[in-house]
Amino acid sequence: MSQRPTIAVIGGTGNLGLGLARLWAHAGYPIVIGSRSKDKACAAAQELAAVGSVAGDENCRAARAADIVVLSVPFANHDAIVCDLKPHVVGKIVVDAVVPLVPPRVSVVQVPPAGSPSVAAQRILGPVAKVVAAFHNVGAKKLQDGERADCDVLVFGDDPDARALVIELATAVATRGVDGGVLANSIAAEAMTSVLIAINRQYKVPGAGIRITGLAESS
Repeated sequence: MSQRPTIAVIGGTGNLGLGLARLWAHAGYPIVIGSRSKDKACAAAQELAAVGSVAGDENCRAARAADIVVLSVPFANHDAIVCDLKPHVVGKIVVDAVVPLVPPRVSVVQVPPAGSPSVAAQRILGPVAKVVAAFHNVGAKKLQDGERADCDVLVFGDDPDARALVIELATAVATRGVDGGVLANSIAAEAMTSVLIAINRQYKVPGAGIRITGLAESS
């Protein structure tokens, strides 16, 4: 690809979204940070101005301007935001990083009645976009500091080409991307986030992650 695709990070003013935006901008991807508040999005973009090409806008305009749309929003707002974005993601890849955390018991796995957020997103969007699930288990702190996370990123999706593209994005922010198969498998990684939060608390570490053994080491 001669020119890197533009990535909209919806929820890009939050810890994970801003961390992903920082690493992707540093790797040369044009970034549009999306927020319900354009002012907040622009302020976050200004914070990353020295890193790379980063702009800010409200969610729908950010999605419209991008080739790839990444969702990093609170679980409680997930479905409503996906519905709002639907007209603006036609023909695009939507990367869903949302996990079903239900406060206050975020360290306890709680599978919502609708099941996986990413599967719900594909159901809402239908054939207009390809949903890929990834980045659920990436701790935000290292990303915020401009460092790649020391973990693997499990990537799920029903379209192999879309999965491969997101695996490539994962190499810019973590040790490597690992193909986890179809979108229905994503609930395993989404739920694992609560387990990692519990591990962080028990062992007093800032960002426990996962590593898949038995694979060839990435270069």
